[in-house]
Amino acid sequence: MITGDKAIFAIESGILHAYESRYFKALGFFLIHVSGFCYGVNEPDATMMGCSLDKVNERVKGRGSHTAPFAGEADGGKIANAFRAAVYVVDQEREQFFGIPQPAFERIIYDNKLMWAPDGDEAFDDSSYVLQFDVGDRVRLIAFRLGPDKNDYYHDPATLRDLWLSADDFYGVLERWRKGFETEWTAMPKLIDLNNLPEYD
Repeated sequence: MITGDKAIFAIESGILHAYESRYFKALGFFLIHVSGFCYGVNEPDATMMGCSLDKVNERVKGRGSHTAPFAGEADGGKIANAFRAAVYVVDQEREQFFGIPQPAFERIIYDNKLMWAPDGDEAFDDSSYVLQFDVGDRVRLIAFRLGPDKNDYYHDPATLRDLWLSADDFYGVLERWRKGFETEWTAMPKLIDLNNLPEYD
């Protein structure tokens, strides 16, 4: 199922098996397309999809609250690297990002739920990150993957996409996707026992 325009912004997902558990929801995949680039693991059994659904619901519920003082002006690559440094690399109060001390910068990221992906499960184990900012009546998406070396802490410039779109368009895609996903999940037969997951090579 593809919701939106993959050349601009879209969510793509597929359900391999549905489960009665609303926590796990389904086994499948969840991808985010930004400006023609795909983020996420494109395999039919990539992840349990409960986390992906919860994150979409969380973003819709928090519409307008995913804000940051640097979101409107700062360069996308610099935001990506500041995010990685503040959350995963730097742990020193004297460090600053866009004039904001590291502890306060990290709180903005978490309190305002700026990180959409990774979403808590294995959907984005391809080292993808998607940051979302509400800026007035627009939304800014900054998406990237880490560099190819396992020691690369910062974004790979070839994978960076920095997209502005109207808030109505962005949240409209999220709303349509979650409704479509629920319809697809409801129509499928449900497995009950997660111990009976099919085996894969």
